[in-house]
Amino acid sequence: MIEINRSSILRHFFGCLMLTVCTASAVAAEQPSILFILSDDAGYGDFGFQGSKEFRTPNLDKLAKESVKFEQAYTTAAVCGPSRAGLLTGKYQQRFGFEENNVPGYMSFSGRTGNEMGLPLEQKTIANYLKERGYSTGLFGKWHQGDALQYHPMNRGFDKFVGFRSGARSYYEMSNEEQTAEPEKRLERGIGQFEEPTKYLTDLLADETIAFMTENKSTPFFAYLSFNAVHTPMQARPEHLKLYPNLTGKRQTLAAMTHAMDLAIARVLKSLQDLGLDKNTIVVYTNDNGGPSDTNHSNNFPLSGSKANHLEGGIRVPMLIRWPNVLQANSTYPYPVSFLDFVPTFVDLAGGDADAINGLDGVNLIPYLTGEKTSRPHKTLFWKKENRGAVRDGDWKLLRFPDRPAELYNIAQDQSELNNLANQYPDRVKAMYQQLFNWELTLERPLWQLRREYEGKAMKRMDKYKQTKESMSQ
Repeated sequence: MIEINRSSILRHFFGCLMLTVCTASAVAAEQPSILFILSDDAGYGDFGFQGSKEFRTPNLDKLAKESVKFEQAYTTAAVCGPSRAGLLTGKYQQRFGFEENNVPGYMSFSGRTGNEMGLPLEQKTIANYLKERGYSTGLFGKWHQGDALQYHPMNRGFDKFVGFRSGARSYYEMSNEEQTAEPEKRLERGIGQFEEPTKYLTDLLADETIAFMTENKSTPFFAYLSFNAVHTPMQARPEHLKLYPNLTGKRQTLAAMTHAMDLAIARVLKSLQDLGLDKNTIVVYTNDNGGPSDTNHSNNFPLSGSKANHLEGGIRVPMLIRWPNVLQANSTYPYPVSFLDFVPTFVDLAGGDADAINGLDGVNLIPYLTGEKTSRPHKTLFWKKENRGAVRDGDWKLLRFPDRPAELYNIAQDQSELNNLANQYPDRVKAMYQQLFNWELTLERPLWQLRREYEGKAMKRMDKYKQTKESMSQ
């Protein structure tokens, strides 16, 4: 008969318990926090680190020197709502019908009103995935994934929300009349607690992000700082306007708004350092789509096109990723990457398995950035909005239009898309048309669609840039 030693059993039990706790703590300590900073409608060339001589962005320029800078970072759409849907889910948003901006005034095939249009509820977000891995999650600023309560950020994986549900709003306090007319633009804290800002909104969003990081400094967090800067309305702090006396009109206002955002980002990064979290926090800065040069006078040089079209100026954006001691500072990454890549990258870094998630279209970027993988993250990327579309295969890019012949460019040799090669390579045009068509067969029908007058404006914008390109090439 075996004699039971109660003392030994207790020692063994508590030893296993301590080992489990220590192991869990070690895993938590290895999970990097994530600070994801997204600006809105910024021009590709409107930052010092992107070559601007007009705008001063010293803090983002400093971040660029500490980061990997991406030479070819792409959004999944040329407008705000669909672009963010692709970012949040890691899937081409057309797969679940989020093809157009969701705003009041658009028509829905299912009869839904603007307030009922949003990110389909069966789609999980990056906040959902990270929350499952023990992360605290917070969103500060613009949501634009549905105005109705069922689409609210705190019903989509975020623990904390201070921002607004719609696609744009004032940078200052809205009047009672404005709040009544457009309730989806009100500044909201949590769910249903509305309180208008008492300071410039760019500054307030930075304050809230800092408070969230401070509250969660002992656990891994995902802080999504979703600026409405530099989206319209064009509203700048007067003291910042004075810093750009050589500029006028909207261009001066845009410079001042960009300046305010740069200062706000500096405060957030300084807080991260003061909290001792900067070494184990991944910092991402990027922008949601190309700058709308006609509405905020942004500059996408050297790219052609702008927000709402599939030229490079509509879908290629600045992007920086900083991760000390893991990614090489002050380096560049040359190959195309996509907003699709954030979900798999963050899930894997949080200790999850992105390969086990059904339907993701992105990849974990870290092995590519460290040199472990030397191939391209993506051989082929697609874009679509109604009957307009684009496909990039290797260095070749095809643009499909409803009212004119397709255009073909070699992006490696012609990033400004000035030399249309479609007539020289008809077989390639045909093959890439087929690629785009085959991809479209995998997509859902759009859940809603632009009214015709909005579509007409988008096509006029495309015509304008076609004329600009023709004059540049002469």
